[in-house]
Amino acid sequence: MATVKVYDQNKQECGELTLSADVFEVEARPEILNLVVRAQMAAKRAGTHMAKTRAFVSGGGVKPWKQKGTGRARQGSIRAPQWYHGGTVFGPQPRDYSQRTPKKMKAAALKYVLSDRANAGHVAVVDFGVSEAPSTKAAVAALTPVTENKFTTVVLSRENVNEWLSVRNIPTVHPIFADQLNTYDVVTAQYVVFSKEGFDAFLAAKAEPAAKEA
Repeated sequence: MATVKVYDQNKQECGELTLSADVFEVEARPEILNLVVRAQMAAKRAGTHMAKTRAFVSGGGVKPWKQKGTGRARQGSIRAPQWYHGGTVFGPQPRDYSQRTPKKMKAAALKYVLSDRANAGHVAVVDFGVSEAPSTKAAVAALTPVTENKFTTVVLSRENVNEWLSVRNIPTVHPIFADQLNTYDVVTAQYVVFSKEGFDAFLAAKAEPAAKEA
């Protein structure tokens, strides 16, 4: 069974935690990972784009000249698409880009990418040493030996207020609460670092659905 190293605020290894095989030793399913990440990226799109068709462009209610007798091509409105300042044909319209993704598929994708990071040794549990007061300097000192200053997703519990305040301004860190951890935030990070409380909260959240199914 896989394990993860635990580091204290002095940047020293102080033990190991056993990783749940149901979460961190999952068979690779790249096709599911691809679908889930694409769905997450699509859901971020606002979909508020809109180009005005001839119906939305103001003016153009009067026929520019009579139908016959001028020698010119017949025209019905100066807001027709062929006119300067006319409407746009088949332009973008507001739409919803979100894609339906089954809950089990999202859960499987998250487990797969966490297993991949764990197999590469890029998952760790860190004590930031900021329980009494927030300190970005202390958080950087605790993370750097573990993550080598590479982009990292830091997973915290809701009680880790000082830890959140300490890491939120670090450019290479993306903090997130354990109940919000998702596939995209793990895929885009080279390292995943948990606080001890965040690690426990994450495993507890994953154990609840399994208990309900049983």
